[in-house]
Amino acid sequence: MTNDSIPTTRRTVLTGVASALTAVGVAGAQETTTEAGTTTARGETTAFQVRIVNASGPDALQPEGGEPGPVVLSPGVYAAHSPSVQLFASDESAPEGLEALAEDGDPSQLASAIEGADGIVASGTFDTPVAGGEPGPIGPGDAYGFQVEAAPGDRLSFATMFVPSNDLFFAPGPNGIEFFRDGDPVSGDVTGQVALWDAGTERNEAPGAGPNQAPRQSGPNTGPEEDAPVRRIEDVDDGYEYPDVSDSIQVLVVPEDAGGVTTDDGETTEEAETTATE
Repeated sequence: MTNDSIPTTRRTVLTGVASALTAVGVAGAQETTTEAGTTTARGETTAFQVRIVNASGPDALQPEGGEPGPVVLSPGVYAAHSPSVQLFASDESAPEGLEALAEDGDPSQLASAIEGADGIVASGTFDTPVAGGEPGPIGPGDAYGFQVEAAPGDRLSFATMFVPSNDLFFAPGPNGIEFFRDGDPVSGDVTGQVALWDAGTERNEAPGAGPNQAPRQSGPNTGPEEDAPVRRIEDVDDGYEYPDVSDSIQVLVVPEDAGGVTTDDGETTEEAETTATE
């Protein structure tokens, strides 16, 4: 699978972030389908639908000296991969492309870096709300979606920027999320396997109030540099408070034959709740 969405420049993303922060709408996720059951050298594949939902409220961030506002999710990158592949490693420097995604919400460099790499089964970008509209960041109630085929043993990884921040992003752990458990496809809410990460490339400022954060910054790749490793935000002693992951994002993974992904209020359908794992 190749990148299946419109390329997004860093300047376009910054403009979209500004729009999303000033006018966030609520929309339900829509179902999409793809053909399942392809046999590969890895075994028979299953088609999965993935939804990345902005679960934040309009006043999720309450910065001192700043206006309350929501968490916004940027366009991002996804990959289905073997267990030996990691998009990044904890306590090591951010890999190529992750800086642009974590600082400016630009997934294009990271997507190019992983496309066709050893162990990458499928990869692409997501940048368009599933309920319709122009490509760009999403606010509360909106969702990104994509389809991917995976075989037993394959893992799911993705990354999307936590906006507004200097270089934070949501992603599973470096090993990704298993598509199958005990031979059965995972189905349902996997948000418990997602964390908020600090890329370590730009010095943190108060979330929602920093002058070097989109949309307040003058341009992409601006702000004091930081030479630190990638870490979970709870392991970073920056003195700031961040909302819980589950209060900002919801991630749903559903095999095509389970029927349905989310309802209009962002909840999983009954068929999609049976085998979710934390």
